[in-house]
Amino acid sequence: MINLLLRNTGRFVVLVLLQVLIIDNIQFSEYVNPFFYVLFILLLPFETPGWLLLTSAFLLGFSVDLFEHTPGLHASATVFMAFFRPLVLKILSPRDDYEPNTYPRIYYYGFVWFFKYALILVFIHHLFLFYIEVFSFSNFFLTFLKVILSTLFTLVLIMISQYLIYKK
Repeated sequence: MINLLLRNTGRFVVLVLLQVLIIDNIQFSEYVNPFFYVLFILLLPFETPGWLLLTSAFLLGFSVDLFEHTPGLHASATVFMAFFRPLVLKILSPRDDYEPNTYPRIYYYGFVWFFKYALILVFIHHLFLFYIEVFSFSNFFLTFLKVILSTLFTLVLIMISQYLIYKK
């Protein structure tokens, strides 16, 4: 239990620092803004209680908001994403449910399952984040292009991380 708490706390700190110190300082383009920090929510254990999931999501987003001077923007988007996580896990669950002592990773459930899981949740996060950021539908298609490109780029980073960090 303590080991799991320390591992998740370390992952939280590393992902926030990686996001605000490195990824946010690389200029990709006007339409590509990867938010790699959402990996923290994706990798939480299946058994994470709802209150802890939403609280962790809020703290994660709030931490990024503090560094980026975007009060509430990332906090609301990560809570929105975390709110949908149990539903997405239920929709994608294997026929005989998730095996005990496993985690949502490529290692346990394969590329296709993890890709669909990450795609849905990252898309939900980015859709909410970018439309709240502009708070308008006047440039709907340009914002949607930004959502699509940023989602794809974030997914590439997440999938690469799964192969680099979580090897068999």
